[in-house]
Amino acid sequence: QVTLVESGGGLVQAGGSLRLSCAASGRTFGTYAMGWFRQAPGKEREFVAAIGSSGSSTYYADSVKGRFTMSRDNAKNMVYLQMNNLKPEDTAVYYCAASELLLLVRTTPRVWGQGTLVTVSS
Repeated sequence: QVTLVESGGGLVQAGGSLRLSCAASGRTFGTYAMGWFRQAPGKEREFVAAIGSSGSSTYYADSVKGRFTMSRDNAKNMVYLQMNNLKPEDTAVYYCAASELLLLVRTTPRVWGQGTLVTVSS
């Protein structure tokens, strides 16, 4: 079992960039597929991006494709979400998530972080 702690959220102007980080505990981090989700005020939580255990496979929601990049460093037990050209509609609480399978991390992750707030001003 891993535990996840997100950081890096904050306030940024539209068109700006932020990098979110997710620190994972546990020796088996390298066996987990990882994901990022977000929940905007008054909306349901939605999938943003996912990465396989080795980092060779990545998937993105259409709304962030070309703007966001997910990566991981298994030696450091870290996952990142580089967010460029941010838009006001990207405002949300961003959550890091983990699952044993890449398919599951995109739909029903088993482990969640506590979230970090990203606010994009227009």
